Amino acid sequence: MPAVGERPRDTPDTRERELGAHAALLPLGPDERPPALLAAVAVATALAAAVLAGALTIHDLSRHGGSLPAGVFIAGVLLALAGGMYRRRYWAVLSFQALLAFQIIVTSLALVVAETLLAAAICALSIGLGGWLFWKLVRVMGRIQAGERAARERDG
Repeated sequence: MPAVGERPRDTPDTRERELGAHAALLPLGPDERPPALLAAVAVATALAAAVLAGALTIHDLSRHGGSLPAGVFIAGVLLALAGGMYRRRYWAVLSFQALLAFQIIVTSLALVVAETLLAAAICALSIGLGGWLFWKLVRVMGRIQAGERAARERDG
């Protein structure tokens, strides 16, 4: 057994697992967009539209703790993330995952104080779907990064 902080012994099983993991992360094809990436683009676009619609239609928005410029800004950020993810940019997927992580944490806290079964079910559904999308985007990020690494090695 290796000591704390020490790398496990290099066994044939370990080497096979590592090679299998690296081989599974083939770079994305020229026009390939995995379903999880397309789902993330759709979610970001839909959220941008909902935020913008809410900011434009709610009267006396400041009474509810918001402002029109803030709503437009948030919608713009979400649209920028959607565009970056569609163009398969690592930074955009990573940023969207950060937003998903924040959403999962906040919704988990909301679940703790949910007063009705419907509210608890909506929170649980949001946590589950956000967690699923987060998990699926991890592999997409690895494949995007593998393509960037291969391009760097090829170019220089």
